[in-house]
Amino acid sequence: MSRKTPCAVGINLGHDGGAALVTPDEMIAIGEERLNRTRYSPGWQAALLYCLRAAGLRLDDVDLIVVSNVGRTPAVPSDTGLFHLGVEESRIRVLDHHLSHAYTAYCLGPYDMATVLVADGAGNHADTETFYLADPDGIERLGGNDPKRGRHGGIGATYEAFTEHLGWHPQEAGKTMALASYGNPAAYLAPLFDIHDTRVYGRLETTHARGVATLAAATGFDFGPPGSQGNHPRGIDAAAYLQDQVEQVLCALVQAIVSITGVSEVCMAGGVALNCVANDRIRRLPEVTGLFVPPPASDRGQALGNALYGLHHLTGELPRRPLTVDSFGRSYSDEEIELALNRDPRSGLVERRFAPFTWRRESDIPACAAQMLTDGRLVGWFQGGSELGPRALGNRSILADPRSTTGRDALNSRIKHREPFRPFAPAILAADASRWFDLDGPSPFMLLAPAVRHSARNRIPGVVHIDGTARVQTVDRATSPSFAALIEHFGALTGVPVVLNTSFNDREPIVETPADALATFQAGDLDVLCLGDYLVEKIR
Repeated sequence: MSRKTPCAVGINLGHDGGAALVTPDEMIAIGEERLNRTRYSPGWQAALLYCLRAAGLRLDDVDLIVVSNVGRTPAVPSDTGLFHLGVEESRIRVLDHHLSHAYTAYCLGPYDMATVLVADGAGNHADTETFYLADPDGIERLGGNDPKRGRHGGIGATYEAFTEHLGWHPQEAGKTMALASYGNPAAYLAPLFDIHDTRVYGRLETTHARGVATLAAATGFDFGPPGSQGNHPRGIDAAAYLQDQVEQVLCALVQAIVSITGVSEVCMAGGVALNCVANDRIRRLPEVTGLFVPPPASDRGQALGNALYGLHHLTGELPRRPLTVDSFGRSYSDEEIELALNRDPRSGLVERRFAPFTWRRESDIPACAAQMLTDGRLVGWFQGGSELGPRALGNRSILADPRSTTGRDALNSRIKHREPFRPFAPAILAADASRWFDLDGPSPFMLLAPAVRHSARNRIPGVVHIDGTARVQTVDRATSPSFAALIEHFGALTGVPVVLNTSFNDREPIVETPADALATFQAGDLDVLCLGDYLVEKIR
């Protein structure tokens, strides 16, 4: 890389910390949790070093470092810790939390002009919902929630509060979304939100689980005992009620802001935008002609939004990087993979459990993996650079046969240890998707939940949710050739061009390095591991 090439780094100082590095030619980004192996971890130091090494740069080569945080008051440069690394204040810029989300949503999206909606638990200045008009000339904020209304009345904080009441970490909203399909949303008749023009007013009077308890006391609604985790019928109904109310208010909000901007192509970001069930409802609105949500829509994408803003500041041109694949991490060489396979300490391998294995290089690893899946085996799949978002999309995946519930149940009991009500996702070639799912376009990031065609439901029961939907991933041969080849081989063997795809982890962050993958393979009950072109099997 020429030193004349402008280079911006982004850092997220909040939860889901991480770093990103963007130049006119490349984007590199990773969450701190992938490196320190602690879920939802704050911090950015290891992630920054990772990005610099991947780009072949030193900190002195970076022209601008843009930071953001969570909280009413934005960070100040002296609080970042960068001064201790010798970074001058002139090279540090603080960005508004919601504007960072807006940069991620628009810059990675496919639309020249877009309405941008950001919705999350909290940003800076009491922001929970904000909206923008974006085009190549810039991103202009047009409005947002009432600043006098506390964050407890926001969509994201309400979802977090119910999730906590149900017994989970506030960041585990996906569990609540999955549980909702089992309940009755009409069990509680009062609306959970009001919307006045473009401003949302939730009914909770305080944040966290206590807000739900206060609402229950005021209304007489029985939301089930705290911490029920899907084991009480009223808690299940509470999840359904919450999900339905969130879908309704999001649809109304999108309709309202589109009427103001006059632009029907919509980009969304913030943690609320990871709600794939709501997204599927939004994309069907008559006012919406296109919907884009970046895979790192939550605060995992803050560092990337910051870096994109930084490059805009350096060059005067808004960077446009329409995203077709979520692969922001670096690739690992055959030499690095073999270091791990040979248990070389330089690989960073930490064997939580010793399990003897054999390994060999395969000439056609996708065909080999497809045959293993056909035989009913659970396959770890590690290829290319890692995903930045929370969902594995064919680079750091565990795969299974979706043609029965056997593989799904084995995956849950032997490896993932997830709640039984949580569905697994299907991955399918983009060209085949509309025949199997109610889709009229690509869904490459598992951010839509369309209905599975009735004719297909009994053919892939391992990935069909209780309500007949699936969080589908469409795979394109041009952008994901290895994963697409695997699916194509599996389809040729079985007549079903669909595989079950879930993240490569077990109650830990998704694996990043070959050593991480090998350690998780040994510690769990995976049958085989495809590590680049290498096939790894346990000695039983």
